[in-house]
Order: sequence, then structure tokens, then C-alpha cells
Amino acid sequence: MTSPTPARPRPNVTVDLAIFALISGTLNVLLMQRAAPPFADDWALPGGYIHSETDGDIDAAAYRVLKDKTAVSTPYLEQVQSFGDGLRDPRGWTVSIAYMALISADAAALQKGANAADVAWWPIAGDGVATPLAFDHAKILATAIRRLRNKVEYSSLPVHLLPASFTLPDLQAIYECILGRKMDKAAFRKRIIEADFVEAIPGAKRPASNRPAQIYKLKTGCSTIFLDRTL
Repeated sequence: MTSPTPARPRPNVTVDLAIFALISGTLNVLLMQRAAPPFADDWALPGGYIHSETDGDIDAAAYRVLKDKTAVSTPYLEQVQSFGDGLRDPRGWTVSIAYMALISADAAALQKGANAADVAWWPIAGDGVATPLAFDHAKILATAIRRLRNKVEYSSLPVHLLPASFTLPDLQAIYECILGRKMDKAAFRKRIIEADFVEAIPGAKRPASNRPAQIYKLKTGCSTIFLDRTL
């Protein structure tokens, strides 16, 4: 008689989110201060275990965590990478499926949740923030930042950091903030209009000292547009 195969312990599976927003002209990430061990009082990316009973898939788990922490339910959300080993969490072998989300800070209503002592936006400096992070979240955050910067070079991603209505100078400022370099105004405007992912709001102008700026919005259905060449 063949002996039954012994059950193997299953790793814990979580989702962790690098939630980015533009605040006072600077790219920020949302962090939670942990209220309990392990890493009590340390800052970490928002995250949580996958709820196998209610989460239809891992994307649903990520959307749930995002809404729980920010009250934003329709952001730009993208899976970045999976991280897993027996050392990243002292409680045992864990797998984290990491996501990045881009939201407008004006639309977010930050919530601490039961396991957080505090919640706050932290400015990005280089590939991280000016505080140690729990677990391997510094590695996850650095990976998400690199993904964002790489994709900004050839996509419409920064528009998701803006409010529903904006000017082209607003959009250019976000590209420049993330990429860390200035762009020619005329060339930038030409590339954005050619990419055709924004549209002017008829009659909407932002008052200015010389010429009022046209106000735009993201075209319906244009979540992400990839440009034919880098900016």
C-alpha cells in the first residue's frame, strides 16, 4: 500500500501596493506605519492577505486593498512583480504580488485601518523614501519606481496622477517631475496632441495673466496609450 504524500505547508500569499500621487509638485508614495509585530512602528507599503473566499482573483485583491486604504476604486493599477522567499517575513514563507497604482491625491481619503498606527504620503527621493521600510518593501518600492519611470518615457501614464480636468502645462510638469528633466514646451504639446489620449473641454479655460490656458480631460476609454517613440 502506497503511503499518502505528506501535506506540505503552504506559503502565505499577499498583495502589496506602491500607491503614487503627485503632491506639491513631488511624486509621493503612500505608506502605513505598522501597529503590531513584526516590524512594529516601521513604515510599510499598504497590503494584505488575499481573501480566497471573496477575492475573485489577485487583481480583485489589489483593488480591495487600494479602496480600503484610499477610498479610490477606479485608479490606474498594474501588476509589477512577484516577490517570495522564506526570509522576507519572520512569520514564515510568503509570496507578495506587488502592484503600483496611480491616483490623484485630491481624490484620496486616507484610512489607517485596523493594523496601522498611522498613514501618510512620503516623497520619493531617488529609488525610495527617507525611512527604512518593513519586510522587503524597499526592494518592492524601488522596482515599482523603476517601472513607472521606464514606462513614462513612452506612455500616457502620468495623466492618471492628475485630477479629472487639467492643462497641458500641468501634464508636462508631471512628466518632468517623474523623469527628472525639462522638456521643450512646443515639442511636448505636439507629441501629446498627436498621441490623442486627451481632449479639450469646450469653453473651459484656466484664468491666466496673459492668455487663459485650455483645460483638457482624459478621453473616454483611454486608460493607457503607448507612444511611437520616447519623449
